[in-house]
Amino acid sequence: MWVADGWKDYRLLDCGGGEKLERWGAYTLVRPDPQAIWQTPRKNPGWRSPDARYTRSSTGGGQWDKSRLPQRWTVSYRDLTFNIKPMNFKHTGLFPEQAANWDHMRGLIERAGREISVLNLFAYTGGASVACAAAGARVCHVDAAKGMVAWAKENAKSSGLENAPIRYIVDDCAKFVEREIRRGRRYDGIIMDPPSYGRGPSGEIWKLEENLWSFVALVTQVLSDQPLFFIINSYTTGLAPSVLTYILESLVTPRHGGRTVSDELGLPVEDTGLILPCGATGRWTAI
Repeated sequence: MWVADGWKDYRLLDCGGGEKLERWGAYTLVRPDPQAIWQTPRKNPGWRSPDARYTRSSTGGGQWDKSRLPQRWTVSYRDLTFNIKPMNFKHTGLFPEQAANWDHMRGLIERAGREISVLNLFAYTGGASVACAAAGARVCHVDAAKGMVAWAKENAKSSGLENAPIRYIVDDCAKFVEREIRRGRRYDGIIMDPPSYGRGPSGEIWKLEENLWSFVALVTQVLSDQPLFFIINSYTTGLAPSVLTYILESLVTPRHGGRTVSDELGLPVEDTGLILPCGATGRWTAI
């Protein structure tokens, strides 16, 4: 498991009973987590008096009790700063376990010895985009949600990267990639964080298990002749990391060589010493 254990502004204090107790900077949050099905004593006082709690509804969805929270605040990871804003469906705008991938990509870019261009698909609020830009890469950030792209720009500015070479695109990822193929644009690094389920702008249904293979096959056509990395993230429960290895080994390795390693991402739990699993990542690298 790749563990994101370099945080100072974020701490996973405890988890169990389908919930997790987190410290985001100065604020303590309780949020649902489907992986934390074990039970713990819940001795941490934060369980009883968090600054905010997200409670699921029996009819679907849920709601925040966040009267003690500001509308937004920031947390930092190394030299990066992110804007936190609790949203619908329990999210805060940042997945802290992805810091393990940020460090991995930054190391590859910094050691490459050449200018690296990166395409970040389903790029959300831009954690990976700003991490790659901070390492010196040129980044194309693509997400279909206009609000998420605006948020990514805020994160870049907060990280001192408002003038970094990041190209922000509001578009359907597949349609954007198809146009990039026709334009002949190529990228040395690919990052994708596709949803488990979603709908396209014309009502198309996306299901990860049915569409991931064909989408990765499409995206391989914008890889440069000397690609550096290809990273796939998955939060789909039940999709084994080895599946991501098979996809990348089948679609990328025959042409570009390299190797693929896939594993779970995790966050250390302070009160118990456990590691909370937080999805899977497949990493193809040229070296």
